[in-house]
Amino acid sequence: MVQLLTTDPTLSDFDLKWSGFIKSKVNSFTKWDLLRFFYDNPHTFDTADNIAQYIGREVQTVQAALEGLVRSGLIDKETRGQASIFRLSQQPEMRQALTDFIKACHNREFRARAIHLVIQSKSHA
Repeated sequence: MVQLLTTDPTLSDFDLKWSGFIKSKVNSFTKWDLLRFFYDNPHTFDTADNIAQYIGREVQTVQAALEGLVRSGLIDKETRGQASIFRLSQQPEMRQALTDFIKACHNREFRARAIHLVIQSKSHA
């Protein structure tokens, strides 16, 4: 079992701040991969097909995850002709939430708890 560092403010407020965020927005590893991709490439504006190639996942899985992230407000979607184009949300509060999450993921214990929540959400789906 992972011992958590209670002196780390990121972990002490985990249940208050992060469990809801993870359960409602980052509730799959595909979404987590996508958010990491958009964090690392904040100016990307592309189709689900191309994004799936970039992150090495199947198009249908990426498409569904992107649609979920659009509903959660972390990703924006535009329709151009017949194509849907996705990009990181332009809302400052959503961008900040993503930045905070990615930075918190640098903490091993935080990641362990977040991974546990994602797995748990999958087993209850």
